[in-house]
Amino acid sequence: MGLHTDFIRVKEGFSRINVKLKDYDGTEINGMGPVIDSDSVDKLYQKLDGLKEGDILVLAGSIPKCLSDSIYSNMMERLQSKGVWFVVDATKDLLVNVLQYHPFLIKPNNHELGEIFNVTLETRESVVPYAKKLQEQGARNVLVSMAGAGAVLVDETGGVHSLPAPAGKLVNAVGAGDSMVAGFLAGWSQKQDYDHAFRMGVATGSASAFSEFLATKSEVEQVFAALEA
Repeated sequence: MGLHTDFIRVKEGFSRINVKLKDYDGTEINGMGPVIDSDSVDKLYQKLDGLKEGDILVLAGSIPKCLSDSIYSNMMERLQSKGVWFVVDATKDLLVNVLQYHPFLIKPNNHELGEIFNVTLETRESVVPYAKKLQEQGARNVLVSMAGAGAVLVDETGGVHSLPAPAGKLVNAVGAGDSMVAGFLAGWSQKQDYDHAFRMGVATGSASAFSEFLATKSEVEQVFAALEA
């Protein structure tokens, strides 16, 4: 696929295997990740030290139990002076701990946002005040994915962007949230416009949910065009 990789090989364990049961809504069996020794963590930090101003660091997903919930915030603290743009897609303390370092974008879903504040959030309108609370704690932009209910972006200029879920058949939701983040960043890099970035994020995440695998460029463009209609 033309992708460049630079993995750190750990001494024990192997990449976890996750099983998604597509015949059941949201059922998954997630394997445990490998044990990450301190030498491997140090190697990761050394690689991160090579980032420079304007680079984007995406910190996404859960972490192995052997690592602290402060690992993401530790990375951001280390890189604060470099002018790196941080994007965080994580849950609970792993997410809350990074807010003091003013990430460019965070992307909880509505359930994860509700867990932080111990509330139930089912509508796009209901997530807005809680997204703003995360801004008050330091996040610049808060993108909230809501599966079939659509998505909401509260941007750093005070704008609130809201869209229902695009029409389409759900085929495979695995990776849709990650795709939304990728689409948002691609849209932002194109125009530096939050509404455009939001629509690109919604289109990319939805296109992947409508596809057996990750969506192709043409599939994303088709959903995006429908949003613009």
